[in-house]
Amino acid sequence: MVNNQVNETNLKEKRSLLNKSDCRVLLKEEKAVDLSHYRGMIDTLLYLTASRHDLQFAICMCARYQARPTEKHAHAVKRIFWYLRGTVNQGLWYPNDSSITLTAFADADHAGCQDTRRSTSSSLQFLRNRLISWSSKKQKSVVISSTEAEYIALSGCCAQILWMRSQLTDYGIGFNKIPMYCDNKSAIFLCCNNVQHSRSKDIDIRYHFIKEHVENVVIELYFVNMEYQLADIFTKALGRERIEFLIHKLGMQSFTPESLKQLTDEVDE
Repeated sequence: MVNNQVNETNLKEKRSLLNKSDCRVLLKEEKAVDLSHYRGMIDTLLYLTASRHDLQFAICMCARYQARPTEKHAHAVKRIFWYLRGTVNQGLWYPNDSSITLTAFADADHAGCQDTRRSTSSSLQFLRNRLISWSSKKQKSVVISSTEAEYIALSGCCAQILWMRSQLTDYGIGFNKIPMYCDNKSAIFLCCNNVQHSRSKDIDIRYHFIKEHVENVVIELYFVNMEYQLADIFTKALGRERIEFLIHKLGMQSFTPESLKQLTDEVDE
């Protein structure tokens, strides 16, 4: 399916995923392209996000312009297909593991959308140190500080963690003190402070439920340096080296026949 889409494109060179300059270019008005063809390519790519988290941000970025796509948008989508052709064998590897832990990362890109100035929330969850859930979503309202954007992202991640916790309870597995990592200390302090002050009065009340679960020690918040913020890949365009570092940390590997045999032998040992 991917190879068929790549063969239909007219790109002359292999390019990487979107970078920061590409995101700004997507805003410029240009000649419109065929709407049905553009949406068809987006539908194909959205299907792949179920197993290719390295594509999540770039695909979601291009999917925002399905109402009136231009040549620049189509070119950005074709670049994603070119990236796929060079990484078609990559995927997530889930080996057997004896330990059962549940951890999460949450991040936000403040005012990252150049159209609406809304922030992008992202989160990912690990079970047994294996990535099992991730998301990248534009927030519903504009916030005035990065602390508020991170606070909303933490609340969304907390909601996902609570749902996963309830599902695992049905299997007799209980979790408390679930670690959640964030790279914004102010957002962490806001979650741990039950006093509502002027800096947080403009945040929708539905996001404040996280404070109750922090107080009840259902989740525990920890600060993580930006370098090791694994959810960073879902919030903004990154360079090649940064993407390769993050997808390795998230458990993505190349599944060529040789590497599959090597991984199988390691599991058997």
